[in-house]
Amino acid sequence: MQQKRDHGGGLDDAVARHGGNRANWIDLSTGINPQAYPVSSIASDAWTALPDTGAAIRLTDAARRFWSIPDDAGVLAAPGASSLIAQIPRLASAGKVRIKTPTYNEHAASFAGHGWTVCDDAQTDACVLVHPNNPDGQLWTAKDANAKLTVIDESFCDVTPQVSLINQATQPGTLVLKSFGKFWGLAGLRLGFAIGDPALIKRLTEMLGPWPVSGIALDIGATALEDADWATATRARLSADAQRLDTLMAARGADLVGGTSLFRLYDVGDAAAFQQRLAQAHIWSRIFPYSTRWLRLGLPAAQDWARVEAAL
Repeated sequence: MQQKRDHGGGLDDAVARHGGNRANWIDLSTGINPQAYPVSSIASDAWTALPDTGAAIRLTDAARRFWSIPDDAGVLAAPGASSLIAQIPRLASAGKVRIKTPTYNEHAASFAGHGWTVCDDAQTDACVLVHPNNPDGQLWTAKDANAKLTVIDESFCDVTPQVSLINQATQPGTLVLKSFGKFWGLAGLRLGFAIGDPALIKRLTEMLGPWPVSGIALDIGATALEDADWATATRARLSADAQRLDTLMAARGADLVGGTSLFRLYDVGDAAAFQQRLAQAHIWSRIFPYSTRWLRLGLPAAQDWARVEAAL
């Protein structure tokens, strides 16, 4: 059974439906940092040579330091967390997988596509914890990671590293996923990580084949992960901007449901009407097929706040 994949983004479709051109739209439908990590010079051989061992080791070492990865956990860099999500259901025989809803639906679609039964039972063969959850920001604990195959998706956890469940990466059958595109704002780079049970990491490595990550991504990813000062300053800025957005939305009668400092989830009463009003101002937002009331907004870039305030 193929499940529908419902995502943010899709700005081209929004432009086709509501007019204007892409350059004049503000896309708040995703949870991507609007002030991306600054990419400077890139080594010339990152473009011209096959990605080599040294560059891969540098990236992995930087990842271990940045996320405080336990020494006995394996690490695999991949072309985006989505490429890992697509392969993970193949790591075990199809059975029952527990995925609490509402949440990011790519996990359920991938498991279902590989013959798994997606459910909310207490005892299952696999479980997926999106931590913090997308879209409401719910946090999980180590006690919730209780299946033979456990996936902890920490794509949005870099804004709150103190709640990370990275220590669970030492548990057999456990994988922790990290996304480079959200916090660092470089979604187009396509870089993600699987961290956890070395046996599972080895199998994922074989599934992805040689050179899964481009030389460009290896170079930029390592440089960004090594820049702890940028990460600290970015967390502070995102937190302040999230509070600013909450204040604006509260003044318009919206109630905060939850979220992270990369995206905020509001109860606006009529979500479709609210999205339509913003779209008329060429601002794209996120609504959900399972709720008529919820609207999710990413954070505006510095130059876009005035337009967002005017539209609201």
